[in-house]
Amino acid sequence: MEQIISLQRARFERVFTAFLAILSGVILILLAVQGPLFLDHIHYKTAEVINNQLLGQDIVNLLVLAPLLIAGGISLLLKKRFAIYLLLMAPLYLIYYVLSYTIGWEWSSNLYTGNNEKWFFHFLFILISSVIILFYALAEFPEKVQSHFKRKHLLIYTLLNLFFMLIFAGMWISEVREVIATGTARGYDIAPTAFWLVRVFDLGFTIPLGILSIYLLWTRPDTTFPVQFMFYGFFLTMIIAVNAMGVIMLLNNDPTFLFRDLSVFLILGAIISFGFGFILKNYRTT
Repeated sequence: MEQIISLQRARFERVFTAFLAILSGVILILLAVQGPLFLDHIHYKTAEVINNQLLGQDIVNLLVLAPLLIAGGISLLLKKRFAIYLLLMAPLYLIYYVLSYTIGWEWSSNLYTGNNEKWFFHFLFILISSVIILFYALAEFPEKVQSHFKRKHLLIYTLLNLFFMLIFAGMWISEVREVIATGTARGYDIAPTAFWLVRVFDLGFTIPLGILSIYLLWTRPDTTFPVQFMFYGFFLTMIIAVNAMGVIMLLNNDPTFLFRDLSVFLILGAIISFGFGFILKNYRTT
């Protein structure tokens, strides 16, 4: 009897998580189509110039995240082993995305008008689904793995990654210090809430996660594969979105665009892509 109950519970969790993933992918497509990318029915309460960043992120949601979620959900229904790998790449990115598209805009400012609050429950659904998908994928991820990292290769990757992450952190810290000293900075006056959300999240979450992942590769390589995969899934999807935003800002002559930022993010994207392949190559499921 206990075995039957366990099997039924496992089936319910699998089907429920698959449904959440597929529906989240469909909602991402809906939000991208309804936003400034196509129909422009969603008007976000922020400066018009910020639409360049919205366009970049919506393109990535439409072409990368939505297919990832839908393919992961369908694969999970079909009991495919790789479904967990697909699903674990998305949750942290989606949590960041929802926070930036809700509390990241200037909802309380009298300077901007919009109707993005009408889509609140769509964003809320994605946030809740992301948390559930995250815990399910971590619980179902293969635990029996062995690492085969060569210390020399790991050292080179560690130094490169740390170097450019510190440059990234330095960029944001310098802008925060500028606001503290002068009361403003590049793009600060038009979107102060978005400014602080991005700096707090990157300096307090993204960059520490990157450093933690490197630390775990040196100290616990055989027991942290699920965490490593989750981290690098987030880093890869996030850097794709950031670079897409930068390219759109460049093409549209965005006054807040800086080649410095895009150059650093492109290099970080290359390092993260290499690192993701490096991680996968040096882990073997037993």
